[in-house]
Amino acid sequence: MAVTYMTAEGLQKLKEDLQYLETVERPRVIAAIAEARDKGDLSENAEYDAAKEAQGALESKIAQIKNQLMEVKVLSPKDINTDEVQIFTKVRVNIKNIGKEKVYHLVTEGEANSLEGKISITSPIAKGLMGKKVGDIVDVTVPAGVMQFEILDISI
Repeated sequence: MAVTYMTAEGLQKLKEDLQYLETVERPRVIAAIAEARDKGDLSENAEYDAAKEAQGALESKIAQIKNQLMEVKVLSPKDINTDEVQIFTKVRVNIKNIGKEKVYHLVTEGEANSLEGKISITSPIAKGLMGKKVGDIVDVTVPAGVMQFEILDISI
């Protein structure tokens, strides 16, 4: 079983997503199936087929989240070393190409949110910064070209 690392906030959001799917979406899909079933002949009922397909996708998503919850390990700030860039650290960088400072919070794919400055550890920028230390200058290839980052600070 592969461990999935998360923050406490990420775990809470995952649990909330599961609860929503089970308590709101599942009853909605069941009602759609019942409504389609009431329309008669199931062999030629496109609504019924679509509702059953939606139910399959929903149940698959619920199972996926439940499996993920079984594999979660929550990392607390005391578990994170700020000597180098790693998952769940915040990295303040100077983007040398444009002379602008930015802070990136490296998180799992499920917790990424660019509006909050949270980037996935699988993104090109995060991959380029991982393992680097304060003072390092890193060239990272992104879709728009090569960006040069100077690491100014690493924190939690």
